[in-house]
Amino acid sequence: MSEQSRRAQKKALTRAHIQRTARRLFRERGFDAVTIADVASAAGVAVQTVFNHFPAKEELFWSDRSRWVAGPAGAVRDRAPGVPALRALREHLAEATARFAEGLAGAEGRETIEALDRSPALRAAERELHHQAELLLRAALEEAWTGPDAERPAPADPRLTAGMVAATWLATTRTLVTTLRDPLPAPADVPALAERTRALTTALLTRLEDRLGSGGVLRDDGSPGVLRAV
Repeated sequence: MSEQSRRAQKKALTRAHIQRTARRLFRERGFDAVTIADVASAAGVAVQTVFNHFPAKEELFWSDRSRWVAGPAGAVRDRAPGVPALRALREHLAEATARFAEGLAGAEGRETIEALDRSPALRAAERELHHQAELLLRAALEEAWTGPDAERPAPADPRLTAGMVAATWLATTRTLVTTLRDPLPAPADVPALAERTRALTTALLTRLEDRLGSGGVLRDDGSPGVLRAV
């Protein structure tokens, strides 16, 4: 193993150790009661070492738990050739909400929700992550409708349509997710709940997709002309 590889491995091990230590403290004391200095002391590292790996305390909690932020945009950008952006997005979100429901059967998923319930700071960070997801999705949709391989037909105003889709579709799935976790379901009920969630998400987003039509174009039924096909 090269010296560079050894340094990278040591860095990864240190990061994982700090994160495990922080999450143990969060479980024991609650997120808001733990400081970065507490984490550093318990992990046996300097405070600056913690900040080198995690610039904010919230990242100690959300790192590895926030892959969903880039997921919707990735589903649009990485869709197979010929697959409409909205179909790829709908299928991704239906699967993502079902996976979230499935996670409520396990200890980590339930601990995450319980920590959110106890911490205003974590809930604020979660809202910011949702905002980031919306911005990423808006950019991916606009690119899908304006790039060199843009879908046709496309919205007359791709930027406005992308913003509307990103806001409404993610708000729909966020409402489903927050409803699922309040109150937490019994673990035995989770498998059936996950299937119902997948079906409901698909049904809701299909209705929204039908209103927009192929390629994100609102149907010509009296909807605002700025969004009609070009």
